[in-house]
Amino acid sequence: MEDLLGSINGPSDLKKLSVGQLEKLAGEIRGLLVHTVSQTGGHLAPNLGVVELTLALHRVFDSPRDKIIWDVGHQAYVHKMLTGRCKKFGSLRQFKGLSGFPRRDESQHDAFGTGHSSTSISAALGIALARDLSGENYKVLAVIGDGSLTGGQAYEAMNHAGHTGTNLTVILNDNEMSIAKNVGAMSEYLAKVRSDPTYSKVKHDVEYLLKRIPAIGDSVAKTVERVKDSLKYLIVPGVLFEELGFTYIGPIDGHNIISLTEVLQKSKNIQGPVLVHVITRKGKGYGPAETNADKFHGVGPFCIESGEVLKPSNQPATYTAIFGKTLADIAADNPSVVAITASMPEGTGLKSFAARFPSRFFDVGIAEAHAVTLAAGMATKGLRPVVAVYSTFLQRAYDQVLHDVCLQNLPVVFAIDRAGIIGEDGATHQGIFDHSFLRHIPNLTIMAPKDENELRHMLYTAVQLDGPVAIRYPRGCGCGVSTEEPLHRLEVGKGEELLPATSITLLACGTMVAPCLEASRLLAAQGIKAGVVNARFLKPLDGQLLRRLAREVGVIVTVEDNILAGGFGSAVLEFINSNNLHWVKLLRLGIPDEFVEHGTRAELFAQYGLDATGIAEASQHYLQKFGAR
Repeated sequence: MEDLLGSINGPSDLKKLSVGQLEKLAGEIRGLLVHTVSQTGGHLAPNLGVVELTLALHRVFDSPRDKIIWDVGHQAYVHKMLTGRCKKFGSLRQFKGLSGFPRRDESQHDAFGTGHSSTSISAALGIALARDLSGENYKVLAVIGDGSLTGGQAYEAMNHAGHTGTNLTVILNDNEMSIAKNVGAMSEYLAKVRSDPTYSKVKHDVEYLLKRIPAIGDSVAKTVERVKDSLKYLIVPGVLFEELGFTYIGPIDGHNIISLTEVLQKSKNIQGPVLVHVITRKGKGYGPAETNADKFHGVGPFCIESGEVLKPSNQPATYTAIFGKTLADIAADNPSVVAITASMPEGTGLKSFAARFPSRFFDVGIAEAHAVTLAAGMATKGLRPVVAVYSTFLQRAYDQVLHDVCLQNLPVVFAIDRAGIIGEDGATHQGIFDHSFLRHIPNLTIMAPKDENELRHMLYTAVQLDGPVAIRYPRGCGCGVSTEEPLHRLEVGKGEELLPATSITLLACGTMVAPCLEASRLLAAQGIKAGVVNARFLKPLDGQLLRRLAREVGVIVTVEDNILAGGFGSAVLEFINSNNLHWVKLLRLGIPDEFVEHGTRAELFAQYGLDATGIAEASQHYLQKFGAR
């Protein structure tokens, strides 16, 4: 059997294939997608949905000369296959392998690095304007999903693009909007008419002739314009985009290679911003992903035959699940508690809350900044909003956290999931900056639980405090501890001494407590008695405990899964300096001044010396080099 995919070394090879061969190639691509992602995990459903669209884009346009920017990048796997990376596709999201997102340093075909939502049109417009300034002539395209259009930046960019009038094509990959029902003969006809260059010319000529009629020309032209606009609102589904200055084409069947190729080819000849509306189906070609697209949007390794995700048996509950259950239990007794998510009800564990308290659950779409200020508004009226958000996405709402919540000292709780090293999604998603971008904000209390049970008590404490609180916790399973004890309130700013020390103490926060306990055991085997303290609170620090440690031990080692610059260790260092505790020696362990690439969490913790072995070795080396007092 002919192996078409194996013969594709770059986009130019697609131009040699017949439509029948392209359709066969689409089947081969889907087979490789399912096979690879079943082993590596990744974003399966979005990529299955854009196979024909990606083939058509690379058949019509000339990458890398023409620039294709993929919003978020969840749907760029097929693009990677067709741009010389097919043979490496098995290394997807693996340590030192292909990234799960577009990266400029990975391929010249990746025109812009992405990983967060709603940025593609801004980036594409920037590239298009740079092209215009340099006098060059190439096409610039942004491929954006309907979900990403819930993000305000997309509209800011479209508003600006319509104002500039520059040549730019936006491909709206729509797999969910209700406008999909407009697909059919009339819509296809409108698409063909509107993509025909004679359409714009005739429209311009008619308006020109009407306006030349003496005395009444302008009035007639305006009347015709009003009639035209009225009809447009009735039959053209893309009127919003038209009002933003885009020529709208669609909707088009996103799985029909012939239609896609024809419309994309004609769109190249339209002057100014163009939006091509393409209807696709998430998970197309693989039954389990079609019927459960949410589950297969981002999925771990799974069984191809059944579609069941492969998980080790008897795993502890995840931090996310414990958070969701605890919040719902708290809300049952506290009617002021409401929950907010930015398009991640399942990923943040809020599905059960939404089912139990639908009127107190708010999904704002991919709009983190809005989510935070929405919570601030609610808090001014006596509610206790809990904003559940991934660490990497909270970065998008920094100003709102500082200005709208903390400046007003409002009781908003930030439940920060996926904090620290998160693994295979790589640099765009590692949650290694939140210590640094949060702890300098006045009024904000910051907690990090050592295990899933402590997370429960922190959440219970947070909703009772009269100011903003952030709780940051990791991706994945908890430590397997019991979560049955009654909820109780923690004393703010008090750490927990787990193991006493003589010469050295490991001062850990959050997920780093467990490896520090193991590191202490490794050090004990070397004759070094190392204490372990669970800091619990990144802010405020337990000053009383720190002063006592400074008096009783010679070396303090801070351990965090955050960048060292401005992080937890920096906070301890500042405390030591401010309190003139100059005799105590401090070793800070954490992430150096670099972005963390993709790999398993275990591989990455080992790489940065943040596993038990690395912590023990660094502590022992420091003692040998500097000693205790």
